[in-house]
Amino acid sequence: MDLEKEIEGKLVAKVEKEGGYCLKFVSPGHAGVPNRIVFLPGGHVKLIEVKRPNGKLSALQKVWKRRFERLGFVWECIGLEPTKRK
Repeated sequence: MDLEKEIEGKLVAKVEKEGGYCLKFVSPGHAGVPNRIVFLPGGHVKLIEVKRPNGKLSALQKVWKRRFERLGFVWECIGLEPTKRK
């Protein structure tokens, strides 16, 4: 199984266990938007980009991240290995 899909599956299961919905987000004509929109109890919405370990955000994904955050949305990326600091 593709590692990114495996991470997405775990995310969906966790969100559903918490009583929410984790929907696949596809927006034709808007490359770089996050893979998932998460709706949680209490009216909370998160935008999630799922990456395989050692994956990287594209320049366009970083642009969309800033745009959504300026609007006040929570935008997270999961699956990436933490960057090691020297």
